[in-house]
Amino acid sequence: MKKKVTSTDIAKAAGVSQATVSMVLNKKYNVSFSKETIRKVEQTAKELGYTVPGRRSRKNDRNNRLLVVFCPTLTNPYYVMLLQGIETVAKEKGYGVFVCNTQRELKMEEQYLRMMHTVSPAGIIYTCNPSYAFMEQVEELAEKIPLVIISNRERVKVDAINQDNTKIGSVMARHLLDLGHRKVAFIAPPLTKRQQQRSRRVQGFVREYEKEGLADAVIIKAADDIWDEVLPSVDSEYRIGYNLTKELMAEKQEVTAIAGLNDMIAFGIIDALQEEKLKVPGDVSVIGCDNIIFSRMSHMSLTTIEHFVPLKGRDACDIIMRKIESSHIACSEIEPTSIFHIEYEPRLIVRKTTTYAKQTSLKRRNTKIFNK
Repeated sequence: MKKKVTSTDIAKAAGVSQATVSMVLNKKYNVSFSKETIRKVEQTAKELGYTVPGRRSRKNDRNNRLLVVFCPTLTNPYYVMLLQGIETVAKEKGYGVFVCNTQRELKMEEQYLRMMHTVSPAGIIYTCNPSYAFMEQVEELAEKIPLVIISNRERVKVDAINQDNTKIGSVMARHLLDLGHRKVAFIAPPLTKRQQQRSRRVQGFVREYEKEGLADAVIIKAADDIWDEVLPSVDSEYRIGYNLTKELMAEKQEVTAIAGLNDMIAFGIIDALQEEKLKVPGDVSVIGCDNIIFSRMSHMSLTTIEHFVPLKGRDACDIIMRKIESSHIACSEIEPTSIFHIEYEPRLIVRKTTTYAKQTSLKRRNTKIFNK
């Protein structure tokens, strides 16, 4: 089978860059080329039997104004806030947004990734880390379509909005330590290999206690892996917080504070404590993370970590727009390569669910209740 001639083949034969070949053959003279260069490229293309690809269908032309967003779930307000940030910029620029909800399933993520070559969107945003199984595929896709990952792990090879979850866990722990909490619990969703960003937040929390010689002072309670395998519901993370707090209380663990991996889990923790007539923060302090809108409401007034979620969505979309605009501007015969990495410092937001540790522990408080 005869190998198909590409613009790279023409560039090598004509002694010019691939960018020059592309612009000359597509009649895009953003840069002034000499008549000799134009003649050489066109003649070489003819000799090699190169055919300029036909125009894409009108359907694909419409997709030039479409952004695709990969999202693991829409049940957590965290992802809704990211989408709000993305859609704000997209709307300003006249782009539509299509959301691919993978529901944390590998098969669904793979199906959506396969569709991208057909859909051919103007840009792709991952609101979480791609699964390890598809990371190479995502990096290859990023070479053809502007792609940004709102990332929770170490630097990736594509444009990313980075987040140091270890630092977030550390800030949570430091706040409780400063308030005198020496025996605490951390409640989290499943800490599977696929969800390493969760583990990093827990690790950051534990390490801060280890620095104080309190390595055994943190009780980690994580949900069973099955929670990541079932279709998530609106209250999935809330129920994780609620159920695991109930377990903690049944075990009569002596803690004065409980940290939830995120705000939704923290709400479940609070409800479980209050059901047992425990005061928050009088008996047990509670801290969450994400600063979702419910956390700010006066009734909840949750102490949490702000890491500027909507701004991350805006930044991700801004990067896509820059890439799209730069692709239409020829600066020289050599196409520049740029990779963006943005990171925000997490900030503690102290509200009404944390206070100084008291002598009354969860264990002692439970004893008083059960002896009545």
